[in-house]
Amino acid sequence: MVTGRDRQLRRHRRRVEPIYYLFLLPTLVIFTLAITVPGVIGIFFSFTDSIGIGEWSFNGLTNYIALFSDPAILQSYLFTFGFSIATVIVVNVIAFLLAVGLTSRIRFKTGLRTIFVIPMVISGIIIAYVFNFLFSNSIPAAGAAAGIPWLETSLLANPDLAWVAIVIVTAWQAVPGTLLIYIAGLLSVPGEVYEAASIDGAGKAQQLTRITIPLVAGYVVINVILGFKGFLNAYDIIVGLTNGGPGTSTRSVAMTIIAGFNGGDYAYQMANATIFFIVAVLISLLQLSLTRGRNSF
Repeated sequence: MVTGRDRQLRRHRRRVEPIYYLFLLPTLVIFTLAITVPGVIGIFFSFTDSIGIGEWSFNGLTNYIALFSDPAILQSYLFTFGFSIATVIVVNVIAFLLAVGLTSRIRFKTGLRTIFVIPMVISGIIIAYVFNFLFSNSIPAAGAAAGIPWLETSLLANPDLAWVAIVIVTAWQAVPGTLLIYIAGLLSVPGEVYEAASIDGAGKAQQLTRITIPLVAGYVVINVILGFKGFLNAYDIIVGLTNGGPGTSTRSVAMTIIAGFNGGDYAYQMANATIFFIVAVLISLLQLSLTRGRNSF
């Protein structure tokens, strides 16, 4: 039987102290003014013919209809999704293998962890310019000196292979963050599990495939979803490496949107940004559905 006192206790437990709202208010105001209001304004102008300044008029769904028949827009989405999928695979495979090595019984593993996370703290545009020099000068010179014909030409100048260079550089910067998450996941696995497996005769390979991977599967999901969302917004590294070239073969969605803003296609690219925002929201909902109820993180 629920008494009046029980109901009062439940209401008291559910009551939120006013001071929490006071601390929340500044963040809410800043987020609203910096993110929500500009976003709503942008969506509003996506239904117009505005060029960013001057007069404008409503044109309904014209911009959205044009998007789905624009080869440049479709190419940017195709490149962005293909690049994101390839980079997610490369980053997670390398990061997981490094995490396994850096959590094993090896010497200097603390120092090695520090070295491997250095790329994470370097600006993406700086990394891109450094690798641009390597791909454009150092590697072709080394290829010519070694007599390797396919290395004599820069990958960045090849419209069919430039994306490979972008994946390499992006992965180089993204691996450390993914690595840290995997290390946290591997360290959360009880050592007794491996001891029991060793007693039962399981080798290192069997322990990896039948114990480690299943127990850190939740961390794999987190890294894949977060990585994919992050790579969809690729911009600075691509600008520093290829600036969307050769031609427009490596132009991402973010680059297309910003180039449109600078080129007088404000309303058109706001429609593009709105579609891109919807895609990001759907991916976020997928992440929530996949991670809801997991207690292993």
